[in-house]
Amino acid sequence: MPITLGAPVHEHITDAIKAPDLLRLSDNVVLARFETLKVYAALGAVRTLLERGTVKPGQTLVDSSSGIYALALAMACHRYGLHCHIVASTTVDATMRAQLEILGATVDQMPPSKDLRLDQEGRVRRVRQLLAERPGLHWMRQYHDGVHYTGYREFADLVDRALPGVPLTVVGAVGTGSSSGGLVEALRGRGRDVRLLGLQPFGSVTFGSEGFSDPEAIIAGIGSSIPFDNVRHDLYDTLHWLDFRHAMAGAVGLLREHAVFAGLSTGAAHLVAGWEAGRDPGRTHLVIGADTGHRYTERVFARHHEALDPRALKPHQITSLTDLALPWSVMEWRRRRYDVRQPAVPPQGTASLAAVTKEDQAS
Repeated sequence: MPITLGAPVHEHITDAIKAPDLLRLSDNVVLARFETLKVYAALGAVRTLLERGTVKPGQTLVDSSSGIYALALAMACHRYGLHCHIVASTTVDATMRAQLEILGATVDQMPPSKDLRLDQEGRVRRVRQLLAERPGLHWMRQYHDGVHYTGYREFADLVDRALPGVPLTVVGAVGTGSSSGGLVEALRGRGRDVRLLGLQPFGSVTFGSEGFSDPEAIIAGIGSSIPFDNVRHDLYDTLHWLDFRHAMAGAVGLLREHAVFAGLSTGAAHLVAGWEAGRDPGRTHLVIGADTGHRYTERVFARHHEALDPRALKPHQITSLTDLALPWSVMEWRRRRYDVRQPAVPPQGTASLAAVTKEDQAS
């Protein structure tokens, strides 16, 4: 007998968790709170590759990840009858690995490393080795294949329905580039007035801060130690660079003020959106909240008494990357191109990638 309810009965867990809950934080700030943002990317990419015939049912998909994308890809493979192999960062913990294995994924985990760049490069080498040994594998290339933009069209549909017609400013971590880029590209393609504000940690090559060291830790999930082809620099209107303690202030403030338990990238976006919304009250600021706060309990929330007061914080406004400075800088990017392989900023010291911990991973 069919079930009839007011709310839909989903056929798979990915349908239930892929879309965010929208929460109004102030008159002109709305939070899109995800359980895990990358389900959109994984579902959209896998579905598109199957429709194109690029991959076949029963084939094995492989990619490198430090956690969230790995779980999203494993769930997408579970849904579509594909096998999944993850080359996992050393930072993937026992809880995440158990979920992956129960979902049917096989896991290659990197040995302990104090250097994020070495960990990332090691994972890529291992993927290439697997492809040479097993030609039937398909490498998903989440950092480089534009197919990961396709899933965020559904996110754009949701935003279009919930916030019709209003001038929008999207505030989100740059990361691999596909989440903020995919959303904004789809909305602009419909003629929407949309500005894009990207967030970066100090120590990331993506927008030229690789020469800097965050005294406590870089926020790995919103930046990168290697170039990502999926970052389309000319989509971004404004860039903010924040250190760990400012992201922590935003995350603790979000929980204290709005009872929302979210991760560091969401905290950073919340802090930035508050400052930007005060300067531009005529626009609705949409904060992308990538995940929940559970992985950050020890590093952030258990230390809430150390958190800075968000109301007392403001960025250093710059006009050139040569003026970039800790702990928080902002620059009008104006949709310019940028060659990551020819950095514009002279080194200011060695970026402290050794400070990255498992709680700081968000890719």
